[in-house]
Amino acid sequence: MKILSVFGTRPEAIKMAIPVRTFAAAEGVESVVCVTGQHRQMLDQVLSLFEISPDIDLDLMTPGQSLERVTTRALEGVSEAIRTHRPDWIVVQGDTTTAMAGALAGFYAQVPVAHVEAGLRTGNMASPWPEEGNRQIIGRLAKVHFPPTAKSQANLLAENIDPACVHVTGNTVIDALHYVSDKIEQDAALAAQIDAAFDFIDPAKRLILVTGHRRENFNGGLDRVCDALARLAARGDVQIVYPVHLNPQVQRAAEEHLRGAPDVHLIAPLDYLPFVRLMSRADLIITDSGGIQEEAPSLGKPVLVTRDTTERPEAVEAGTVKLVGTQGERVIEQAARLLDDEAAYAEMARAHNPYGDGHASERILQVLRG
Repeated sequence: MKILSVFGTRPEAIKMAIPVRTFAAAEGVESVVCVTGQHRQMLDQVLSLFEISPDIDLDLMTPGQSLERVTTRALEGVSEAIRTHRPDWIVVQGDTTTAMAGALAGFYAQVPVAHVEAGLRTGNMASPWPEEGNRQIIGRLAKVHFPPTAKSQANLLAENIDPACVHVTGNTVIDALHYVSDKIEQDAALAAQIDAAFDFIDPAKRLILVTGHRRENFNGGLDRVCDALARLAARGDVQIVYPVHLNPQVQRAAEEHLRGAPDVHLIAPLDYLPFVRLMSRADLIITDSGGIQEEAPSLGKPVLVTRDTTERPEAVEAGTVKLVGTQGERVIEQAARLLDDEAAYAEMARAHNPYGDGHASERILQVLRG
């Protein structure tokens, strides 16, 4: 059996890393990896960490490239990979432009598509944009669906997907998190080396880790969040570490509102290994990332999500994640509550993860083998 795995962004690479390693190690399986390079530098870091060498690298990104251009180049590149390698399965992950184009290429070539992390829905095509549209398109094209939770399974069944084609696996990001956490815990020298890069962190102050990159927040939302962060840092008893995404609009907002602010550290995007280490050291995480909503509960870290909707309601229901939107006052109010109220913090910080046990990749392979 030949499996063609298609991905192109850092989050996809993290969530596909253990499935790809599982496919490659399986007897009777030929694993072919096609990357689009939708995130170039950040993608390469993850590939190196998980020791994955792509068979095909489309390297499609150019500065200022439109979604239309990414889509057409990815569609053409993956279609050519299908013609060359003639896979039995195409595996895509999540809700990126790469995933949508990969699924469409498989559909056109009449090769069955497997969708990892299927069934996530907000029901609002504008939030997150364009991700909600991408995953709904993939949901209509895929032959087999791997929802991470029973709730995402229910979303698919409500859309009249054949129940025989839907298999709950847990989320593969937990597989990756376990792999990396074990790597750090088993190597004291590696942990010390990573921590040395964060020697600017003051252990006497509470640590807030921040990320932000959602396109839906580009129209003023990121500016409001960054202004709120500057005001939070002015408390004097916290420090903020913000690995700033490479997108120019994210960079602009961070620079305008946070550069030079006391107790705010704007740093370059991190490799996944040091980022996991930083998550484990943080007291609180403020983010619009979907992956962090899934990972942080395993580490017992409260997460404030700077979005109005989420396709990952399980952690909200479990109490480890709270939606706060992008209005500055609400961000400050909810962060201050966690920083100042020990009971509120303890309630959110309990380590409970509804997203799986770290064995999703094995379940995926078992289904593909039939």
